[in-house]
Amino acid sequence: MAPASSSSLLPVAWVEAVRAGAVAPALRAVVWACLAMSAMLVAEAAWMGLASLAAAVARRLRPHRGYGYRWEPMAAPPEDADAVDVEAAAAAADAEEEFPMVLVQIPMYNEKEVYKLSIGAACALTWPPDRIIIQVLDDSTDPFVKFSSVQELVELECKEWASKKINIKYEVRNNRKGYKAGALRKGMEHTYAQQCDFVAIFDADFEPESDFLLKTMPYLLHNPKIALVQTRWEFVNYNVCLMTRIQKMSLDYHFKVEQESGSFMHAFFGFNGTAGVWRISAINQSGGWKDRTTVEDMDLAVRAGLKGWEFLYVGDIRVKSELPSTFQAYRHQQHRWTCGAANLFRKMAWEIITNKEVSIWKKHHLLYSFFFVRRAIAPILTFLFYCIVIPLSAMVPEVTIPVWGLVYIPTAITIMNGIRNPGSIHLMPFWILFENVMAMHRMRAALSGLLETARANDWVVTEKVGDQVKDELEVPLLEPLKPTECAERRTAHCIDKAEELPEVIYKCQTGTWPVGFFNLHQQRNASPFEPDVASVCGSPNLSVCLSVCLSLWRWWKALRFAALFLLLITAKYNMKRRSPFAAFPNLMPGRKRKDGGIEYEEVVQAKESKDLFIELAKNDFNFLLSRAR
Repeated sequence: MAPASSSSLLPVAWVEAVRAGAVAPALRAVVWACLAMSAMLVAEAAWMGLASLAAAVARRLRPHRGYGYRWEPMAAPPEDADAVDVEAAAAAADAEEEFPMVLVQIPMYNEKEVYKLSIGAACALTWPPDRIIIQVLDDSTDPFVKFSSVQELVELECKEWASKKINIKYEVRNNRKGYKAGALRKGMEHTYAQQCDFVAIFDADFEPESDFLLKTMPYLLHNPKIALVQTRWEFVNYNVCLMTRIQKMSLDYHFKVEQESGSFMHAFFGFNGTAGVWRISAINQSGGWKDRTTVEDMDLAVRAGLKGWEFLYVGDIRVKSELPSTFQAYRHQQHRWTCGAANLFRKMAWEIITNKEVSIWKKHHLLYSFFFVRRAIAPILTFLFYCIVIPLSAMVPEVTIPVWGLVYIPTAITIMNGIRNPGSIHLMPFWILFENVMAMHRMRAALSGLLETARANDWVVTEKVGDQVKDELEVPLLEPLKPTECAERRTAHCIDKAEELPEVIYKCQTGTWPVGFFNLHQQRNASPFEPDVASVCGSPNLSVCLSVCLSLWRWWKALRFAALFLLLITAKYNMKRRSPFAAFPNLMPGRKRKDGGIEYEEVVQAKESKDLFIELAKNDFNFLLSRAR
């Protein structure tokens, strides 16, 4: 008995030796690397928070000079250029000299739901009609959209405003080369665009107020060093569901802290791609629009900053916009932003280091704060540390994590986010859960950009839902998909998946893996138990508890799928003679299930039949799930 017991203890001792000699040192090194990155992240968040608070105090003490730049109100634009009175004509001529030529660019792509919003708002801007040009850049290429005559609708909308004496131009391209950057670059090549001094850019779902130019242009006119005036986004559909509220919290922190501190301390921050006014000479001096990444706006801002230009963020001016109302749209948007920023860091790091036109302080801000900490460390650390390293350290007793890194730092970061969002402090637990869910997607996007993989330049336009206004709500909302449409779509997906899943199980058993098997869990409506996010958003009075239950159910569904996937992998490598029944003892011929069902001893002769196995898999899928659990 003694030798048997010693031999049984040998594998345990061997595992402990490997864990203590190899696993523990490697994991300990990763833990301390994550702790160092956490310290850098919390220090950067504290620095930005203090800078943004200082900027807010400065605006309160000096309302007219709160942003540190000269600003003077502009005179009212002349209403009629055909003035009969000589003095009135002279006054009109002086006013025209005060109002420079402004180009308003509206890039769009298959924006059949929202094209009227931005075009109408741009045409309503208060500015002399002969000193402003509205340019609509339509890149619609979807065959369905084209056959639906959406381009013709956009062109008719432009012609209607042109009939009202609005100087509006409708431009199309034969291809989408360069995506948004290519459209903006092509728009600047027209003769009338080259005659303008400034350009305001608005995405298709943005609605600026009529006095937008009257508030932003004085900063550019009286401060020749400023290249960009960026305004804040305001969200018309933030109250639709829990997901849009969490998005608002994250974007409010971005504008209140990141953009505010960058403008106040360094006169540099990343251009948000819309709701901003550029000096065209700064764009030309910086090399114009480039399509080498999916963040052409940040690319232009970095190159202009390296030329010595200054940027100004004005949080008091807000432009209405729309938040993604489906998880798929939000995930694509975050992938484009995170991957593009990391890829730009890869391409411009050496150029920033060797630049001689800006100070070392500004280069340090660009390399360390703007890119390394926020665009590289932040998306990778969240998932690596909190979702991988901490759970692994719980299984390795030799590795311990200090309390300050496990509790104090994440608590401090959460508090700093909550302070700048006092109205949403009660949603912080849900914000933490949602950010951890998005951490995996952001880490994958960041690594894709840093390594410049095949998906580094994927460009998916964020879906818009339209301008249907709900009169019963305090805040105007944009109309999402109808619940009936979502129910019909879910039913169709349920039927498809009910037919596909047994086929996948059979192919897994027989060694023939379908190409799309690993992407089943990424489809939006792959389960009859998963409601579409759009249908949830379609009910604005839905309680927060229901949204939380929905999130928890999705987590449980993901874990259940992972367990089933592991079961199928195990079955693949344990099966005998590639028999679809050999991997599962309860499915072997000659045995019966205790809980009823088909008697498998009756199918001995036909056990190699694919159709019969699929039928058995359909009837006993719940049994497979119970084994997976």
